[in-house]
Amino acid sequence: MTKTNGRARTYNQSHVKRNYTRGRRRFSIYWTWSYPWESNRDVTELDNRFSTMTEVRRVGWPGFEATEWDKMNFLQGIAGTLELFHRSLLSFQDTVEEATGHPVAVYQRIDQAGYRLPIDERILADTDSLMVFGLDHLVSEQEADQGEVDAIREWLEREDTCLVLAPHHDVGFTGKLEERQMEYKHHGDELVPRQQRFGQYTRSLMKGLGVPVLNQYGLRPATVRGQPDQIAPLTAYRDLDTLGLLRGVTTFNYHLHLPHYAVTSTDTKVIHVLSTQAIELSRPHPFTEAGNKEFNSFLWMPPAGKRGGHILLVDSTVFTTLFGGTDSLKQYWLNVAGM
Repeated sequence: MTKTNGRARTYNQSHVKRNYTRGRRRFSIYWTWSYPWESNRDVTELDNRFSTMTEVRRVGWPGFEATEWDKMNFLQGIAGTLELFHRSLLSFQDTVEEATGHPVAVYQRIDQAGYRLPIDERILADTDSLMVFGLDHLVSEQEADQGEVDAIREWLEREDTCLVLAPHHDVGFTGKLEERQMEYKHHGDELVPRQQRFGQYTRSLMKGLGVPVLNQYGLRPATVRGQPDQIAPLTAYRDLDTLGLLRGVTTFNYHLHLPHYAVTSTDTKVIHVLSTQAIELSRPHPFTEAGNKEFNSFLWMPPAGKRGGHILLVDSTVFTTLFGGTDSLKQYWLNVAGM
């Protein structure tokens, strides 16, 4: 697990505005969840909830049996699992701060203390790259209101802004139980229920902004032969990558269930698929049974019309180390930081 950078950690403070520095991006991360709603979920519910830390310890045994994870030092319920996501972002935050000279601001739609923060000028005023991590369960009914959509649209009119939309998977959206079981056996993660649907907030934001993408499924990526924990290389369309975001990048990190970003527009000028990922074909899945062998993993919408900013779509796990990390992944972070 990521160690701290040696500085004292703070909590329960208001954001201090970062001054603009030419050529150095100010990053902000926005978790779309209601932390209280997610952490207060009834643990007798089988579907559409995060695992508890106790469940993580059981499935991941003995990886979380050190003293730092016991009940004296770490939350054991669902809140503990949510904190794992926060901790796993620290490497990305440190890398970006070192590259840009600006600390990364991290926000939540509704935080641990119950404070609600929509995306508005308080976040956007000192942000050049906004990363929206879509890990809200659909049943929590998080929706971007019109004021948020308008604020982001206006912000994107500013040249060189970048909106990173990162809705997570949509596992088991079918009503057919046998298909849900097939999906579960495909990804093989005991901590993911037969139905776990994420991303209503990002979906509503994409609809409002005219982003023609839908996050689908939770697909297990193929691995390198003989190395079951090493994800297979990306299929990169480098001729379309005019920003150089995949320069020096061969893989993202390995995660058992990644979303397919289905493009819903036939206009190839609106959005570009910059990379796809090979799927593990030895485990049946409705998506592969339909003839698909790869899924869309990284997309780019270049500036168009009044929008001077870029829009990227990539899964939020690409920016965490909870599921591992590589030099290739760090290079991707640096490319995004330096775009």
